[in-house]
Amino acid sequence: MGKSAGLKGLKRVETLVQAQVTHPQGRTRRDFLHEMFGTLGMVTFGFGFTTLFMMPVIEAKKNSEVKQKMAYLYDDIFLTHDAGMGHPESPGRLIAINNAVKEADWYKNITLLDSKPVDIDTLSLVHDRGYIETAKRECEAGYWCLSTGDTNVCKESYRVALHAVGGVLAAVDAVFTKKIKHAFCAVRPPGHHASGNRGMGFCIFNNIALAACYAQKKYNVQRVLIADWDVHHGNGTQNIFYSDDTVFFMSTHQYPFYPGTGAFHETGAGKGKGFTMNRPFGACAGNNEIIAAFKDEFLPAAKAFKPDFTLISAGFDSRIHDPIGGFRMDDEGFRELTKIMLEISHIAGDGRLVSILEGGYNLAGLAAAVLAHMDEMQKN
Repeated sequence: MGKSAGLKGLKRVETLVQAQVTHPQGRTRRDFLHEMFGTLGMVTFGFGFTTLFMMPVIEAKKNSEVKQKMAYLYDDIFLTHDAGMGHPESPGRLIAINNAVKEADWYKNITLLDSKPVDIDTLSLVHDRGYIETAKRECEAGYWCLSTGDTNVCKESYRVALHAVGGVLAAVDAVFTKKIKHAFCAVRPPGHHASGNRGMGFCIFNNIALAACYAQKKYNVQRVLIADWDVHHGNGTQNIFYSDDTVFFMSTHQYPFYPGTGAFHETGAGKGKGFTMNRPFGACAGNNEIIAAFKDEFLPAAKAFKPDFTLISAGFDSRIHDPIGGFRMDDEGFRELTKIMLEISHIAGDGRLVSILEGGYNLAGLAAAVLAHMDEMQKN
């Protein structure tokens, strides 16, 4: 999609987001969900809270070819996680993204992935079984917030979170079986604040950490690189891999800010020392600062690390005008970050890249940034 097509899609975003509310008579349940949740998502938010697998090889058959470059994961089930009226992590986020993506010129050429619930054995690659049981019990009992932290939930949230993880793992499978090169996963709830034994910051399970561990177990991946450009530090992801030298975690984020972690000196522990790289910035940092961190520091480190698999915690609350974040990234900035991440994915990983949605709460801005991100992915 060229710039003109991208601008055309961008101009349609606000119209598509705002056109959700009509009379429900004669509408399907899916239409009604879209209409109802899209309305909730349009609130302006000014507050700041912030098994053993038998495939031990990385490469597929030598003569196999990637059928399509990019896949897209979305499922209406993700709309049924309800964090409450006025909460910024609303179903309207995915409605805005999905409406915009379906209008893109390249939509007909990408692979559409289905979600599926992850099994508990796989979930326990990252999360304590006690915490998994707690999350299940409290969601299904109708708790409004998990007892482990500031994560709003409803009765459907546990089931939705299982599908979010399972959908991400379906994207990992598609990449390693060479059905596609890259994937973007429009999932919720997000995941990068969840640690092994607690949910926090809108997150129940750590989607990206599970993608990394799953790839290592099922496909014998030796080195995984995770880059996180969300405005908030991915404290859960960092905590999970802080002593691990097989996963390189890199993050740009606003600091000091929620959740209070991600200082420059936090670089890992034990054998994981040097495999965490934090580049914190003050409010108002934008394209120049963030792109420079990726190009001048993350890229050389990635070349030395030589990842077999590359993952992105794609948080678009670092975009300008986000109601929660204070950064000033724009859509061209996210396009540049995507180019750098694609370059990293080709260092030693044959272009294998899965990007997973984290934050982003200005609906039109979120949709526009995702379009720029996916447009660059489908071209490479």
